[in-house]
Amino acid sequence: MTIPIVLLIITSALSMNLLLQCGLGIQGITAIGSLNKKTVFIKLGIVFFAIIILWVIFAKIISLMITGVFLYVMLFPISIIVHDGLEFLVSLYLQKKLTKECPVSFSYGITPAALFICLNIANNFIEVVFLSFGFTVGTLLVFFILEEISRRAALEAVPRFLRGKPLTIISMGLLSLIFSTASILLFRMITEAG
Repeated sequence: MTIPIVLLIITSALSMNLLLQCGLGIQGITAIGSLNKKTVFIKLGIVFFAIIILWVIFAKIISLMITGVFLYVMLFPISIIVHDGLEFLVSLYLQKKLTKECPVSFSYGITPAALFICLNIANNFIEVVFLSFGFTVGTLLVFFILEEISRRAALEAVPRFLRGKPLTIISMGLLSLIFSTASILLFRMITEAG
């Protein structure tokens, strides 16, 4: 392999600033303290498999028929169809609605953005699996950090105008800055190593 796997995992995990930059699920993220953890893990599992399936579709099938900018134009609608289709199949299997238990939707930002990164960085299937794992772990890390921030904000004296959603959005912005910086540094290391 040309790119060290550890760097792939760390870079993709830190790239989860996409959570904020892609305008992803702000309404659901702000309700972080009340989310069912089991449902969050199920939804993140769907993201993991959706990215892998989508990479296979784009890298092996669609890229043979479509090239250039139109390939990236197709990225968003096909990502949503595949992700939401997997979510529908899983909710049929579990016989419950996942969106009611976890209002955060990953299909509108994380899945297409992660697929875009995978299409541009990954050289083979194993690298895609590790990148996808890093994306899901990074998202889970953001969830845990935001949940801890909201838990501590409930216990500590926080100004009234910062309680709840404003504090969560400010925290997401700061996490985005930290993750962006670390991700850019590691991405440069990957491109120099590759």
